[in-house]
Amino acid sequence: MQAKARALPGRLNDVDLRLLRVFKAVADCGGLSAAELELDIAVSTISRHIKDLEERLGLVLCRRGRSGFALTPEGEKLYLATEQLLSATEAFRGSLHEIHRGLGGELHVAMFEKTATNPQSRIAHAVAQFRERAPAVSLHLHVGTIAMIERGVMNGQFQLGIVPEHRRSDSLVYDELFDETMRLYAGSTHPWFQPRRRAPGWADLRDQSLAALGFHSPNMMLAHEHRLERQATASDQEAVATLVLSGCFLGFLPDHYADGFVRDGRMRAVAPETLNYRCRFCCVHRRVPALSRVAESFRGALLDSHRAVRKAASSRGPLISEKR
Repeated sequence: MQAKARALPGRLNDVDLRLLRVFKAVADCGGLSAAELELDIAVSTISRHIKDLEERLGLVLCRRGRSGFALTPEGEKLYLATEQLLSATEAFRGSLHEIHRGLGGELHVAMFEKTATNPQSRIAHAVAQFRERAPAVSLHLHVGTIAMIERGVMNGQFQLGIVPEHRRSDSLVYDELFDETMRLYAGSTHPWFQPRRRAPGWADLRDQSLAALGFHSPNMMLAHEHRLERQATASDQEAVATLVLSGCFLGFLPDHYADGFVRDGRMRAVAPETLNYRCRFCCVHRRVPALSRVAESFRGALLDSHRAVRKAASSRGPLISEKR
């Protein structure tokens, strides 16, 4: 029986690409069984594909068994390389469409969480406008942290990102879209939930247990500016809201997102005229290479959809980042 030929570095064929796509899906889903629905193939077939890839590369890529699924160090490195390879492949496909002057292929856009409830956000309107212009494009929307989105845009995983502006990178181009108002909230069992004779200020907040985002963001910049000590950190706004609802912590949340909790009597904005800040959302893309026609079309839809919003925002006060 003839042994399977290994893939050589720098020489990839269609089989290798297919196996790498399966490997990436398994890693993204966190296991073979979880990837079954995503790939629409049986677990036994997925397992065989992973084994074939390992044999072709001469590497052990993942551990799977009763203890769960995990990538090996070699698997983690291959995963990052696979992301770059598949992004380049999609970019090539997009270039072919551009040669034929058609808007087709795939477009990956990543955005920060909790934007759908913001009345200033017109992303959904931009999607509808883009869909009219480019019905053949397969659009993929991703949600992630600011760092994940910026990193993904820089390495080509995402063509565009929509993030709160906090610090600008020379590698990225920033287009202002809309603003968001953040207010301080207390859960119904927190002492600050009841109205106080004297509204608290920033100095009073330093003595309170604060829950905040645990990554670089306007939220973190605010904490540093006012010398606020965070007693709990969260990976997203949902986690901040959970900590606030516990009654053990105060936390800043987007006002549009917190409205539902306020209406239900589970939260209250504390000193909303004072303990608040605004942050601005921007569309970001790589400075080089130039955007594809597909990505440029979506960027144009975003700018068109937010033109009136940006004009209104210019009449408001400065952002936290602009005060510094």
